[in-house]
Amino acid sequence: MPFDCDAVVVGSGPNGLAAAITLARVGCSVIVLEANPTIGGGARSAELTLPGFVHDVCSAVHPLAAGSPFFKTLPLERFGLTWIQPEIPLAHPLDDGTAACLYREVDETAERLGADARNYRRLMRPLVRDWEKLATEFLQPMLHFPRHPLALARFGIPALFPATLLAKTAFKHEPARALFGGIAAHSFLPLESVVSSAFGFVLGIAGHAVGWPIPRGGSQTITNALANYLRELGGKIDTNHRVKSLDDLPKSRAVLLDISAWQFVHIAGERLPKVYRHRLKKFRHAPGIFKIDCALSSPIPWKAEACKRAGTIHLGGTIGEIATAERDVSHGKIPEHPFTLVAQQSVFDETRAPRDQHTLWAYCHVPFGCKIDMAERVESQIERFAPGFRDCILARHTVSAVDLEKSNPNLAGGDINGGAANLAQLIARPILSPTPYRTPLRGFYLCSASTPPGGGVHGMCGYHAARAALRDVFGR
Repeated sequence: MPFDCDAVVVGSGPNGLAAAITLARVGCSVIVLEANPTIGGGARSAELTLPGFVHDVCSAVHPLAAGSPFFKTLPLERFGLTWIQPEIPLAHPLDDGTAACLYREVDETAERLGADARNYRRLMRPLVRDWEKLATEFLQPMLHFPRHPLALARFGIPALFPATLLAKTAFKHEPARALFGGIAAHSFLPLESVVSSAFGFVLGIAGHAVGWPIPRGGSQTITNALANYLRELGGKIDTNHRVKSLDDLPKSRAVLLDISAWQFVHIAGERLPKVYRHRLKKFRHAPGIFKIDCALSSPIPWKAEACKRAGTIHLGGTIGEIATAERDVSHGKIPEHPFTLVAQQSVFDETRAPRDQHTLWAYCHVPFGCKIDMAERVESQIERFAPGFRDCILARHTVSAVDLEKSNPNLAGGDINGGAANLAQLIARPILSPTPYRTPLRGFYLCSASTPPGGGVHGMCGYHAARAALRDVFGR
Protein backbone atom coordinates (compact mmCIF):
# COMPACT_ATOMS: atom_id res chain seq x y z
CA MET A 1 0.00 0.00 0.00
CA PRO A 2 1.44 3.43 -0.90
CA PHE A 3 1.77 5.85 2.01
CA ASP A 4 1.13 9.59 1.94
CA CYS A 5 3.77 10.04 4.66
CA ASP A 6 5.61 8.08 7.33
CA ALA A 7 3.58 9.45 10.24
CA VAL A 8 0.45 11.46 10.94
CA VAL A 9 0.08 13.38 14.19
CA VAL A 10 -3.43 14.41 15.23
CA GLY A 11 -3.38 17.58 17.32
CA SER A 12 -0.88 20.44 17.40
CA GLY A 13 -0.54 20.91 21.15
CA PRO A 14 2.95 20.77 22.67
CA ASN A 15 2.80 16.97 22.89
CA GLY A 16 1.70 16.56 19.27
CA LEU A 17 4.43 18.88 18.04
CA ALA A 18 7.00 17.15 20.27
CA ALA A 19 6.02 13.80 18.76
CA ALA A 20 6.26 15.19 15.23
CA ILE A 21 9.68 16.75 15.90
CA THR A 22 11.02 13.51 17.41
CA LEU A 23 10.04 11.63 14.25
CA ALA A 24 11.17 14.33 11.83
CA ARG A 25 14.60 14.60 13.46
CA VAL A 26 15.42 11.07 12.31
CA GLY A 27 14.17 11.64 8.78
CA CYS A 28 10.51 10.59 8.94
CA SER A 29 8.04 12.53 6.83
CA VAL A 30 5.36 13.90 9.15
CA ILE A 31 2.02 15.69 8.77
CA VAL A 32 0.31 17.31 11.78
CA LEU A 33 -3.46 17.68 11.54
CA GLU A 34 -5.11 20.41 13.64
CA ALA A 35 -8.89 20.82 13.88
CA ASN A 36 -8.78 24.52 14.74
CA PRO A 37 -7.64 27.46 12.60
CA THR A 38 -4.75 28.13 15.04
CA ILE A 39 -2.19 25.70 16.40
CA GLY A 40 -1.13 25.08 19.96
CA GLY A 41 -3.94 23.43 21.90
CA GLY A 42 -3.56 24.75 25.44
CA ALA A 43 -0.43 26.74 24.58
CA ARG A 44 -2.02 29.60 22.66
CA SER A 45 -2.44 33.35 23.06
CA ALA A 46 -5.06 35.76 21.76
CA GLU A 47 -6.60 39.21 22.26
CA LEU A 48 -9.50 37.95 24.36
CA THR A 49 -10.60 41.27 25.86
CA LEU A 50 -9.47 44.47 24.08
CA PRO A 51 -7.10 45.20 21.19
CA GLY A 52 -3.48 45.18 22.29
CA PHE A 53 -4.07 42.98 25.36
CA VAL A 54 -2.47 39.57 24.78
CA HIS A 55 -3.93 36.82 26.98
CA ASP A 56 -2.86 33.19 27.31
CA VAL A 57 -5.82 31.05 26.30
CA CYS A 58 -4.99 28.22 28.71
CA SER A 59 -1.47 27.59 30.06
CA ALA A 60 0.52 30.63 31.13
CA VAL A 61 3.39 29.83 33.51
CA HIS A 62 5.83 27.11 32.52
CA PRO A 63 8.17 25.50 35.06
CA LEU A 64 7.87 22.12 33.35
CA ALA A 65 8.59 23.58 29.91
CA ALA A 66 11.73 25.26 31.22
CA GLY A 67 12.72 22.00 32.91
CA SER A 68 11.68 19.61 30.12
CA PRO A 69 14.53 17.23 29.23
CA PHE A 70 13.18 17.10 25.65
CA PHE A 71 12.71 20.84 25.12
CA LYS A 72 16.27 21.38 26.31
CA THR A 73 17.50 19.48 23.23
CA LEU A 74 15.67 21.80 20.83
CA PRO A 75 16.90 25.15 19.42
CA LEU A 76 13.69 26.94 20.40
CA GLU A 77 15.48 30.21 21.20
CA ARG A 78 16.52 30.38 17.56
CA PHE A 79 12.82 30.42 16.68
CA GLY A 80 11.88 33.28 18.99
CA LEU A 81 11.27 31.66 22.39
CA THR A 82 12.56 33.84 25.24
CA TRP A 83 11.93 33.02 28.88
CA ILE A 84 11.24 35.75 31.42
CA GLN A 85 11.95 34.94 35.06
CA PRO A 86 9.81 37.06 37.43
CA GLU A 87 11.70 38.41 40.42
CA ILE A 88 9.59 36.15 42.67
CA PRO A 89 8.26 32.99 40.99
CA LEU A 90 5.33 32.53 43.40
CA ALA A 91 3.63 34.47 46.18
CA HIS A 92 0.90 33.22 48.52
CA PRO A 93 -0.77 36.14 50.35
CA LEU A 94 -2.37 35.77 53.77
CA ASP A 95 -5.08 37.87 55.40
CA ASP A 96 -2.64 39.73 57.65
CA GLY A 97 -1.15 41.51 54.63
CA THR A 98 1.96 39.33 54.41
CA ALA A 99 2.82 36.70 51.81
CA ALA A 100 4.74 33.43 51.86
CA CYS A 101 6.94 33.29 48.78
CA LEU A 102 8.82 30.77 46.70
CA TYR A 103 12.10 32.42 45.64
CA ARG A 104 14.60 30.95 43.20
CA GLU A 105 17.04 30.26 46.03
CA VAL A 106 16.16 27.67 48.66
CA ASP A 107 17.96 29.68 51.35
CA GLU A 108 16.10 32.89 50.59
CA THR A 109 12.77 31.07 50.63
CA ALA A 110 13.65 29.41 53.92
CA GLU A 111 14.83 32.61 55.60
CA ARG A 112 11.57 34.37 54.75
CA LEU A 113 9.62 31.51 56.37
CA GLY A 114 11.06 32.38 59.76
CA ALA A 115 10.76 29.59 62.30
CA ASP A 116 10.26 27.01 59.54
CA ALA A 117 13.52 27.94 57.77
CA ARG A 118 15.44 24.90 58.97
CA ASN A 119 12.59 22.52 58.14
CA TYR A 120 12.21 23.95 54.64
CA ARG A 121 15.92 23.64 53.90
CA ARG A 122 16.06 20.08 55.19
CA LEU A 123 13.04 19.07 53.08
CA MET A 124 13.77 20.85 49.80
CA ARG A 125 17.53 21.26 49.43
CA PRO A 126 18.32 17.56 48.68
CA LEU A 127 15.48 17.40 46.15
CA VAL A 128 16.57 20.57 44.37
CA ARG A 129 20.10 19.21 44.20
CA ASP A 130 18.69 16.10 42.47
CA TRP A 131 16.46 18.01 40.01
CA GLU A 132 18.18 16.84 36.82
CA LYS A 133 18.01 13.23 37.95
CA LEU A 134 14.43 13.50 39.16
CA ALA A 135 13.13 15.26 36.06
CA THR A 136 14.09 12.30 33.90
CA GLU A 137 12.52 9.89 36.40
CA PHE A 138 9.08 11.41 36.96
CA LEU A 139 8.58 12.74 33.42
CA GLN A 140 8.10 9.24 32.07
CA PRO A 141 5.89 6.19 32.84
CA MET A 142 6.04 5.15 36.48
CA LEU A 143 6.60 1.53 35.44
CA HIS A 144 10.26 1.77 34.51
CA PHE A 145 13.62 0.69 35.84
CA PRO A 146 14.95 3.79 37.66
CA ARG A 147 18.32 5.15 36.61
CA HIS A 148 18.63 7.09 39.87
CA PRO A 149 16.98 4.90 42.52
CA LEU A 150 18.32 6.75 45.56
CA ALA A 151 17.22 10.15 44.30
CA LEU A 152 13.84 8.73 43.31
CA ALA A 153 13.34 7.13 46.73
CA ARG A 154 14.28 10.38 48.47
CA PHE A 155 11.56 12.09 46.42
CA GLY A 156 9.00 9.30 46.23
CA ILE A 157 8.56 8.47 49.90
CA PRO A 158 7.43 11.94 51.07
CA ALA A 159 5.65 12.51 47.74
CA LEU A 160 3.22 9.71 48.61
CA PHE A 161 1.94 11.64 51.63
CA PRO A 162 -1.29 13.63 51.58
CA ALA A 163 -0.36 17.31 51.36
CA THR A 164 -2.25 18.22 54.53
CA LEU A 165 -0.41 15.56 56.54
CA LEU A 166 3.00 16.43 55.16
CA ALA A 167 2.52 20.17 55.71
CA LYS A 168 1.37 19.56 59.28
CA THR A 169 4.31 17.30 60.14
CA ALA A 170 7.02 19.16 58.20
CA PHE A 171 6.13 22.73 59.14
CA LYS A 172 5.06 24.40 62.37
CA HIS A 173 3.55 27.64 61.08
CA GLU A 174 0.89 28.69 58.62
CA PRO A 175 2.95 30.56 55.99
CA ALA A 176 5.02 27.49 55.08
CA ARG A 177 1.99 25.19 55.27
CA ALA A 178 -0.10 27.48 53.06
CA LEU A 179 2.72 27.88 50.54
CA PHE A 180 3.14 24.11 50.19
CA GLY A 181 -0.62 23.50 50.17
CA GLY A 182 -1.19 25.97 47.36
CA ILE A 183 1.46 24.34 45.19
CA ALA A 184 0.10 20.87 45.97
CA ALA A 185 -3.38 22.03 44.92
CA HIS A 186 -2.13 22.05 41.32
CA SER A 187 -2.82 18.32 41.53
CA PHE A 188 -6.61 18.95 41.37
CA LEU A 189 -6.81 16.33 44.13
CA PRO A 190 -8.24 16.77 47.61
CA LEU A 191 -5.25 17.67 49.75
CA GLU A 192 -6.07 14.71 52.00
CA SER A 193 -5.39 12.37 49.06
CA VAL A 194 -2.37 10.15 48.72
CA VAL A 195 0.28 11.59 46.31
CA SER A 196 -1.11 15.14 46.48
CA SER A 197 2.26 16.09 48.01
CA ALA A 198 3.99 14.92 44.84
CA PHE A 199 2.76 17.98 42.98
CA GLY A 200 3.89 20.26 45.75
CA PHE A 201 7.38 18.79 45.48
CA VAL A 202 7.63 18.65 41.68
CA LEU A 203 6.53 22.25 41.13
CA GLY A 204 8.28 23.48 44.26
CA ILE A 205 11.69 22.07 43.38
CA ALA A 206 11.19 23.16 39.76
CA GLY A 207 10.68 26.70 41.03
CA HIS A 208 14.08 26.57 42.66
CA ALA A 209 15.84 24.68 39.89
CA VAL A 210 14.45 26.36 36.74
CA GLY A 211 11.98 28.98 38.01
CA TRP A 212 8.34 29.53 37.07
CA PRO A 213 9.01 31.47 33.87
CA ILE A 214 6.70 33.06 31.33
CA PRO A 215 7.42 33.23 27.59
CA ARG A 216 7.85 36.72 26.14
CA GLY A 217 4.89 37.49 23.93
CA GLY A 218 2.63 34.76 25.31
CA SER A 219 2.41 30.99 25.40
CA GLN A 220 1.79 31.03 21.65
CA THR A 221 5.51 31.68 21.22
CA ILE A 222 6.27 28.21 22.61
CA THR A 223 3.95 26.67 20.02
CA ASN A 224 5.30 28.84 17.21
CA ALA A 225 8.89 27.92 18.05
CA LEU A 226 8.07 24.21 18.04
CA ALA A 227 6.09 24.51 14.80
CA ASN A 228 8.78 26.49 12.98
CA TYR A 229 11.46 24.02 14.02
CA LEU A 230 9.26 21.18 12.77
CA ARG A 231 8.85 22.95 9.43
CA GLU A 232 12.63 23.41 9.20
CA LEU A 233 12.92 19.64 9.61
CA GLY A 234 10.50 19.14 6.71
CA GLY A 235 7.32 18.50 8.72
CA LYS A 236 3.97 19.88 7.59
CA ILE A 237 1.05 21.29 9.59
CA ASP A 238 -2.50 21.30 8.22
CA THR A 239 -5.02 23.44 10.15
CA ASN A 240 -8.83 23.34 9.93
CA HIS A 241 -8.52 19.58 9.48
CA ARG A 242 -10.82 17.88 11.96
CA VAL A 243 -10.51 14.12 12.34
CA LYS A 244 -13.90 12.59 13.12
CA SER A 245 -12.94 9.00 12.38
CA LEU A 246 -9.77 7.03 11.85
CA ASP A 247 -10.94 6.64 8.26
CA ASP A 248 -10.33 10.40 7.78
CA LEU A 249 -6.57 9.99 8.18
CA PRO A 250 -4.03 10.04 5.35
CA LYS A 251 -2.31 6.73 4.73
CA SER A 252 0.78 6.43 6.90
CA ARG A 253 2.91 3.88 8.70
CA ALA A 254 2.24 5.40 12.15
CA VAL A 255 -0.42 7.60 13.73
CA LEU A 256 0.18 9.55 16.94
CA LEU A 257 -2.84 11.05 18.64
CA ASP A 258 -2.52 14.14 20.83
CA ILE A 259 -6.10 13.69 21.97
CA SER A 260 -7.67 12.55 25.23
CA ALA A 261 -8.35 8.90 25.97
CA TRP A 262 -12.09 9.55 25.62
CA GLN A 263 -11.67 11.29 22.26
CA PHE A 264 -9.70 8.29 21.02
CA VAL A 265 -12.64 6.04 21.93
CA HIS A 266 -14.94 8.43 20.08
CA ILE A 267 -13.03 8.48 16.79
CA ALA A 268 -11.85 4.86 16.85
CA GLY A 269 -15.21 3.35 17.82
CA GLU A 270 -15.63 -0.37 17.34
CA ARG A 271 -12.17 -0.75 15.88
CA LEU A 272 -10.83 -0.81 19.44
CA PRO A 273 -10.96 -4.16 21.26
CA LYS A 274 -13.76 -4.24 23.80
CA VAL A 275 -11.54 -4.62 26.86
CA TYR A 276 -9.29 -1.70 25.89
CA ARG A 277 -12.27 0.47 24.97
CA HIS A 278 -13.87 -0.29 28.33
CA ARG A 279 -10.66 0.63 30.16
CA LEU A 280 -10.46 4.01 28.42
CA LYS A 281 -14.10 4.75 29.14
CA LYS A 282 -13.46 4.08 32.86
CA PHE A 283 -10.45 6.42 32.93
CA ARG A 284 -11.44 9.11 35.43
CA HIS A 285 -11.63 12.82 34.70
CA ALA A 286 -10.04 15.51 36.85
CA PRO A 287 -12.19 18.44 38.00
CA GLY A 288 -12.65 21.34 35.60
CA ILE A 289 -11.66 24.98 35.69
CA PHE A 290 -13.38 28.35 35.34
CA LYS A 291 -11.09 30.90 33.71
CA ILE A 292 -11.18 34.68 33.63
CA ASP A 293 -8.97 37.14 31.75
CA CYS A 294 -9.06 40.88 32.37
CA ALA A 295 -7.70 43.97 30.72
CA LEU A 296 -6.62 46.31 33.52
CA SER A 297 -6.01 50.04 33.71
CA SER A 298 -3.20 49.59 36.24
CA PRO A 299 -1.30 46.88 38.12
CA ILE A 300 -3.25 44.81 40.64
CA PRO A 301 -3.14 46.69 44.00
CA TRP A 302 -1.94 43.85 46.20
CA LYS A 303 -1.77 44.46 49.94
CA ALA A 304 1.37 42.33 50.26
CA GLU A 305 4.31 44.08 48.62
CA ALA A 306 5.84 40.78 47.52
CA CYS A 307 2.80 39.99 45.36
CA LYS A 308 3.59 43.01 43.19
CA ARG A 309 6.91 41.36 42.28
CA ALA A 310 5.59 37.82 41.73
CA GLY A 311 4.71 36.19 38.43
CA THR A 312 2.20 33.79 39.97
CA ILE A 313 -0.04 34.33 42.98
CA HIS A 314 -2.01 31.62 44.79
CA LEU A 315 -5.19 32.86 46.46
CA GLY A 316 -6.74 30.62 49.05
CA GLY A 317 -5.63 31.76 52.48
CA THR A 318 -4.65 29.03 54.90
CA ILE A 319 -3.98 25.43 53.96
CA GLY A 320 -7.22 24.55 55.77
CA GLU A 321 -9.20 26.89 53.51
CA ILE A 322 -7.54 25.48 50.40
CA ALA A 323 -8.22 21.92 51.53
CA THR A 324 -11.89 22.75 52.13
CA ALA A 325 -12.27 24.28 48.67
CA GLU A 326 -10.57 21.36 46.93
CA ARG A 327 -12.60 18.85 48.93
CA ASP A 328 -15.82 20.60 47.89
CA VAL A 329 -14.79 20.46 44.22
CA SER A 330 -13.97 16.75 44.42
CA HIS A 331 -17.45 16.13 45.88
CA GLY A 332 -19.14 18.04 43.08
CA LYS A 333 -19.85 21.13 45.22
CA ILE A 334 -19.18 24.75 44.31
CA PRO A 335 -16.65 26.22 46.77
CA GLU A 336 -17.70 29.49 48.37
CA HIS A 337 -14.06 30.67 48.42
CA PRO A 338 -12.40 28.84 45.50
CA PHE A 339 -8.67 28.29 45.37
CA THR A 340 -7.64 30.74 42.64
CA LEU A 341 -4.47 30.91 40.59
CA VAL A 342 -3.40 34.28 39.20
CA ALA A 343 -0.67 35.29 36.75
CA GLN A 344 0.24 38.88 36.00
CA GLN A 345 2.48 38.50 32.94
CA SER A 346 2.30 42.14 31.86
CA VAL A 347 4.20 43.24 34.98
CA PHE A 348 7.27 41.54 33.49
CA ASP A 349 6.47 41.44 29.76
CA GLU A 350 5.70 44.78 28.13
CA THR A 351 4.41 43.04 24.98
CA ARG A 352 1.26 41.83 26.76
CA ALA A 353 -0.60 45.14 27.11
CA PRO A 354 -0.58 48.80 25.98
CA ARG A 355 1.76 51.12 27.83
CA ASP A 356 0.92 51.54 31.54
CA GLN A 357 -1.92 49.00 31.29
CA HIS A 358 -1.97 45.35 32.30
CA THR A 359 -3.49 41.89 31.94
CA LEU A 360 -4.81 39.41 34.47
CA TRP A 361 -4.97 35.66 33.92
CA ALA A 362 -6.80 33.61 36.55
CA TYR A 363 -8.69 30.39 37.05
CA CYS A 364 -10.25 28.41 39.85
CA HIS A 365 -11.07 24.74 40.24
CA VAL A 366 -14.70 23.68 39.77
CA PRO A 367 -16.51 20.35 39.58
CA PHE A 368 -16.26 18.47 36.28
CA GLY A 369 -18.71 19.85 33.72
CA CYS A 370 -19.64 22.88 35.86
CA LYS A 371 -21.78 25.46 34.05
CA ILE A 372 -21.82 28.07 36.84
CA ASP A 373 -20.31 31.51 36.26
CA MET A 374 -17.62 31.84 38.96
CA ALA A 375 -16.47 35.34 38.01
CA GLU A 376 -17.91 36.99 41.11
CA ARG A 377 -16.28 34.48 43.46
CA VAL A 378 -12.92 34.66 41.68
CA GLU A 379 -12.95 38.45 41.71
CA SER A 380 -13.90 38.42 45.40
CA GLN A 381 -10.87 36.26 46.17
CA ILE A 382 -8.63 38.74 44.32
CA GLU A 383 -10.31 41.72 45.99
CA ARG A 384 -9.74 40.04 49.36
CA PHE A 385 -5.98 40.33 48.91
CA ALA A 386 -5.97 43.36 46.59
CA PRO A 387 -8.63 45.88 47.67
CA GLY A 388 -9.64 48.10 44.77
CA PHE A 389 -8.92 45.43 42.14
CA ARG A 390 -12.37 45.70 40.56
CA ASP A 391 -11.81 49.42 39.91
CA CYS A 392 -8.92 48.47 37.60
CA ILE A 393 -10.98 46.26 35.27
CA LEU A 394 -11.46 47.65 31.75
CA ALA A 395 -12.88 44.44 30.24
CA ARG A 396 -13.18 40.78 31.12
CA HIS A 397 -13.46 37.49 29.27
CA THR A 398 -14.75 34.38 31.04
CA VAL A 399 -14.80 30.71 30.09
CA SER A 400 -16.72 28.06 32.04
CA ALA A 401 -15.80 24.39 32.19
CA VAL A 402 -18.50 23.64 29.63
CA ASP A 403 -17.27 26.43 27.35
CA LEU A 404 -13.79 24.92 27.37
CA GLU A 405 -15.15 21.64 26.07
CA LYS A 406 -17.04 23.45 23.30
CA SER A 407 -13.84 25.13 22.17
CA ASN A 408 -11.78 21.95 22.41
CA PRO A 409 -13.36 18.47 22.77
CA ASN A 410 -10.17 17.24 24.45
CA LEU A 411 -10.98 19.47 27.44
CA ALA A 412 -14.14 17.56 28.31
CA GLY A 413 -15.90 19.04 31.32
CA GLY A 414 -13.12 21.62 31.70
CA ASP A 415 -10.53 18.93 32.53
CA ILE A 416 -7.24 20.51 31.37
CA ASN A 417 -5.07 17.62 32.62
CA GLY A 418 -6.28 14.79 30.40
CA GLY A 419 -7.61 12.84 33.36
CA ALA A 420 -7.29 12.71 37.13
CA ALA A 421 -3.77 12.39 38.54
CA ASN A 422 -4.59 10.14 41.48
CA LEU A 423 -2.21 7.32 42.41
CA ALA A 424 -3.98 4.70 40.29
CA GLN A 425 -3.93 6.90 37.21
CA LEU A 426 -0.34 7.96 37.70
CA ILE A 427 0.63 4.28 37.55
CA ALA A 428 -1.87 3.24 34.85
CA ARG A 429 -2.21 6.21 32.51
CA PRO A 430 -4.42 5.27 30.75
CA ILE A 431 -3.47 1.58 31.03
CA LEU A 432 -1.04 -0.41 33.15
CA SER A 433 1.96 -0.87 30.89
CA PRO A 434 5.63 0.12 30.61
CA THR A 435 4.62 1.59 27.23
CA PRO A 436 1.11 2.98 27.79
CA TYR A 437 1.33 5.06 24.60
CA ARG A 438 0.95 1.92 22.50
CA THR A 439 -2.65 0.99 21.61
CA PRO A 440 -4.07 -2.36 20.41
CA LEU A 441 -4.30 -0.92 16.89
CA ARG A 442 -1.01 -1.55 15.14
CA GLY A 443 0.80 1.69 14.41
CA PHE A 444 -1.51 3.85 16.56
CA TYR A 445 -0.18 5.66 19.64
CA LEU A 446 -1.65 8.01 22.21
CA CYS A 447 0.60 10.96 23.03
CA SER A 448 -1.66 13.35 24.95
CA ALA A 449 -1.83 14.32 28.64
CA SER A 450 -3.87 11.13 29.11
CA THR A 451 -0.49 9.38 28.99
CA PRO A 452 2.58 9.79 31.24
CA PRO A 453 3.72 12.08 32.65
CA GLY A 454 0.34 13.83 32.33
CA GLY A 455 -0.67 17.47 32.11
CA GLY A 456 1.66 20.40 31.59
CA VAL A 457 3.57 22.00 28.74
CA HIS A 458 6.64 19.77 28.58
CA GLY A 459 6.25 17.69 25.41
CA MET A 460 7.33 14.51 27.19
CA CYS A 461 4.14 12.55 26.37
CA GLY A 462 4.74 13.18 22.68
CA TYR A 463 8.45 12.45 22.92
CA HIS A 464 7.97 9.08 24.64
CA ALA A 465 5.14 8.05 22.29
CA ALA A 466 7.21 8.90 19.24
CA ARG A 467 10.15 6.88 20.56
CA ALA A 468 7.82 3.91 20.99
CA ALA A 469 6.65 4.33 17.38
CA LEU A 470 10.23 4.56 16.16
CA ARG A 471 11.06 1.26 17.88
CA ASP A 472 7.88 -0.59 16.87
CA VAL A 473 7.21 0.67 13.36
CA PHE A 474 10.44 2.06 12.00
CA GLY A 475 12.91 -0.29 13.71
CA ARG A 476 14.95 2.55 15.18
